[in-house]
Amino acid sequence: MTLRGNRRFSPDRRALLAGAGALAATAALAGCEGAEAPVDEEGRVRLRFATDWRAQAEHGGFYQALASGEYEKRGLDVTIMQGGPSVNVPQLLAAGAIELGMGSNSFIPLNMAAEKAPVKAVAAFFQKDPQVLIAHPDTGVAKIADMTGRPILLADASKTAFWVWLKAKYGFTDAQTRSYNYSLAPFLADKRAIVQGYLSSEPYQVEKEGGFKPAVFLLADEGYPGYATMVLAPNKLIEADPDTVRAFVEASAVGWKAYLHGDPAAADALILKDNPEMTPALLANAREQMRNHGIVESGDAAGGNVGAMSEARWAEFFRVTSEQGVYPKDMDYRQAFTLDFVTPKA
Repeated sequence: MTLRGNRRFSPDRRALLAGAGALAATAALAGCEGAEAPVDEEGRVRLRFATDWRAQAEHGGFYQALASGEYEKRGLDVTIMQGGPSVNVPQLLAAGAIELGMGSNSFIPLNMAAEKAPVKAVAAFFQKDPQVLIAHPDTGVAKIADMTGRPILLADASKTAFWVWLKAKYGFTDAQTRSYNYSLAPFLADKRAIVQGYLSSEPYQVEKEGGFKPAVFLLADEGYPGYATMVLAPNKLIEADPDTVRAFVEASAVGWKAYLHGDPAAADALILKDNPEMTPALLANAREQMRNHGIVESGDAAGGNVGAMSEARWAEFFRVTSEQGVYPKDMDYRQAFTLDFVTPKA
């Protein structure tokens, strides 16, 4: 089995929902009539939480909170609904099919705000978006700026996502882009080529298929300001039942700390049950990458404040994207998030 069968379409799916095409999908949310979440027979609040792709380590904190009873002890009856190629989280929220959903990156809630959809990001469990650029070793690429003029393999949807920031920061041009369909063969065959990837996926795959350790550049470490793995909640739920939203965020934060630094066995068992194509080796690799690169515990979450967001980070992301024409400069980007359920970094 190759990684392609497991999650090779994940970054493209995430980018697709982040791009301009997502605006039509989120428009339906304008009429969303969310309210208090239902209660089960034991008096626990039922919450259906849809993830952005098939079960994987990048969802591990939520599975850990479920497996360890963190949700239950806070009076929540949580069901994690794994995503996939036919799952559109904004549409599920619009239809009332879920109470909470996962936002893959900062474009998602901003797209919703652009369409005046009544949904907000209430927490960001990835301080660093795991998007990377990958180069062959020993080819003169020591930093992202060295990629100027080189062919860069990108999924079409990525061109309206992180590529916007790369062009603004490094002066890259669309003439550099080449189509990426999640086969690494063109990259492996051309030592000058650069390929997009996800921190815990393509680098691992390159080592397995290419037999060498690639040069990996995490965009977040170069200043890319976007969050990832956000919790999205309808405004109606936020207003009608803020204690439930807060309980979910708090339990998830505990789950993420435990998944990264404790015993992940119970959470991994749930992940493997939901997604049999996943493997223990891939889960272990992803956890290691998240720990080593501060994906969860850096930025606004430094010092253990897992899930935190800040006005400054959102403002910077909006500034870059609006200057590149993704959003109107007079758009009220603050409608995309609320800090009511997280403690901003001092």
